[in-house]
Amino acid sequence: MDVRDQAVNALSQHRRAALLVCGAGVAALGLGLGYKYLRKPEKVVRVGVVSQLLIHPLKSGKAVPVAEAECGSRGLRSGHLEDRHWLVITEDGHMVTGRQEPRLVLVSLTCEDGQVCLNGPDMEELRFLFKQPDQLVIDCRVFGADIQGRDCGDEASRWLTRYLGAEKTFRLVHFETQMRPRKPADSEALFPQTEQVVYADVGPVMLLSESSVKDLSSRLDEDVTVERFRPNIIISGCDAFEEDSWDEIQIGSVRLQRVMSCGRCIFTTVDPKTGIISRKEPLETLKR
Repeated sequence: MDVRDQAVNALSQHRRAALLVCGAGVAALGLGLGYKYLRKPEKVVRVGVVSQLLIHPLKSGKAVPVAEAECGSRGLRSGHLEDRHWLVITEDGHMVTGRQEPRLVLVSLTCEDGQVCLNGPDMEELRFLFKQPDQLVIDCRVFGADIQGRDCGDEASRWLTRYLGAEKTFRLVHFETQMRPRKPADSEALFPQTEQVVYADVGPVMLLSESSVKDLSSRLDEDVTVERFRPNIIISGCDAFEEDSWDEIQIGSVRLQRVMSCGRCIFTTVDPKTGIISRKEPLETLKR
């Protein structure tokens, strides 16, 4: 099935979904792969099983595990939750991530009954309407590229500013369907000009195997979990770093093509359980 001809595709009952692969490429270093959609069908071979699906609605925020998701051209979606579709910004529109504010990884953004719910340690839950057409559309900057977002209101701004405890003011914006997305090709030439992302770093979907994380943990003083690397699709039943050689994959009826290995930065040194940044591991071990 050509997924480009489908608006969305379901990744359902993922705990029983087989991961199939066709073709093989040169192994690349790093944990996590960026994937784009695949056009032509080919013979496939089973190589693993999807064990988890994770959506990160808020860029740098806490992952939300889901039982099923729709796979669209801009990433995974489950109900109103779309991957990396909310963004914290400064007053002048520049993005704020866990690289600058590590405690963002402890902020949970979910949706319920037409409302967005914000939760964080030692903070009262904040709820506001998912649709706020009267709020301003703000011009934002994400990795030097222009992109818009609908402001989520003053209450959300005060909540984030109080939580992060900084002297500066933060605001929360939401990407809406009619807005113009970014093009990964503007920063990574491996992506075709037709590909689109919202607030994600580069690719719309990231895949990672449990065995790769387990292998890395065996070389560290303390174990790390898959959440530290912020993938969308987690695979079990394969060897460590085997995913680096998968050029094209199929999960159920969804077919994806590998574009590149995900480069790793200082964000991997933020502990997703504590929100503390070490600026050392596991990045130093990954460099070896």
